[in-house]
Amino acid sequence: MAFAPTFSAKGVAVHPDGTRAVTRTLPEEVPVAFVFDGTTQAVMMATPADIEDFAVGFALSEGIVVHAGEITETEVVAHGPGIEARMWLTGDRAEALARRRRAAAGPVGCGLCGIDSLDEAVRALPRVTSVPSALTAAELSGAADALRARQPLHDQTRAVHAAAFLAPGEGIVAVREDVGRHNALDKLIGAMSRVGRDMSGGAVVMTSRLSVELVQKCALAGCPVILSASAPTALALRQAETAGITLASFARAGGFDLYSHPERITTGAADVA
Repeated sequence: MAFAPTFSAKGVAVHPDGTRAVTRTLPEEVPVAFVFDGTTQAVMMATPADIEDFAVGFALSEGIVVHAGEITETEVVAHGPGIEARMWLTGDRAEALARRRRAAAGPVGCGLCGIDSLDEAVRALPRVTSVPSALTAAELSGAADALRARQPLHDQTRAVHAAAFLAPGEGIVAVREDVGRHNALDKLIGAMSRVGRDMSGGAVVMTSRLSVELVQKCALAGCPVILSASAPTALALRQAETAGITLASFARAGGFDLYSHPERITTGAADVA
């Protein structure tokens, strides 16, 4: 059984001057189970597209593997109400995951999966090397508009998020969409890893607000810059500052606000360090 990413729904549009029949394209949402060595680690509600990217990105951003090569085999199986993304790990990673499962105190779910303490929810992150970015302010300024032009699922449904990778001198080189912003970023991280593309020289561009989980995922992926169309949470900003990540938000109309580590981006403005 295959799942389509969209569904055509008939409805009635109601306006002050009357009603009319409409047909809308809606994004599909199905449960996706991540199964490692025969055991389910988490179930996420997601758009049923780019599932292998999603699986690898989830494994990386949750620290289950350090690099994609530690996943020896991947299989995507659609059955019943959802999809299973089955992965098999190298011996050392399989044992590490088994220890993690033995320590888990409760169920897992969306956002912060498989954690068992409040301290782990705001976990220590690897510090992204603080070096000047090869990205220019002009490239960042145009990134949000460039991303909006590359969101076919959003164009159809007006109901999904997107995550993109912006590379210096190349523009946006990869885009992934999903009903969940965390899922879109996991899919992007997985896609980049599967083609062997290093994320340390560019920026992640998000259509959504920035919460702490997105900063954590970018830190683990080694990406030094995050640009979003909306606002960050205060905790996301503090985590970005600690992790050495440049956080830019409110990207619109050819501009953006710089918060943590603004020194990484050359703006040409005298009042920006």
